[in-house]
Amino acid sequence: MNKQPPKQAERWGIAHIMSSYNNTIIHITDITGAESIARTSGGQVVKAHRMESSPTAAMVAAKKAAEVAHEHGLTGLHIKIRAPGGHNGPNNPGPGAQAAIRSLSRQGLRIGIIEDVTPIPHGGCRKKGGKRGRRV
Repeated sequence: MNKQPPKQAERWGIAHIMSSYNNTIIHITDITGAESIARTSGGQVVKAHRMESSPTAAMVAAKKAAEVAHEHGLTGLHIKIRAPGGHNGPNNPGPGAQAAIRSLSRQGLRIGIIEDVTPIPHGGCRKKGGKRGRRV
């Protein structure tokens, strides 16, 4: 009889990735979202301001966050990607989002659900640009 060792219980968390054209912020919480486990950004790992949003900075920041998550015993992550969105911001995430996800999965964390949580306005304030829009 093949006796396999007992499987270690999987522990899941949530990775909130806020990716704009200026920076990428990775925030890992427990499954309820109440307790912070790790929080890093592109600005913490590069010196130049123009590099904060780059895929390279996002990869290094995600690697740092994944190491802390491993120390807390997480084995898998559900991912919530957020772009600035809202009233005036762009609704598509910046260049660091995909690189961060790829880096998290390379660190040995299982990836569960990938969800887009960009805020979308429902009416609200009037968009800038005037009656005839932006004339170029």
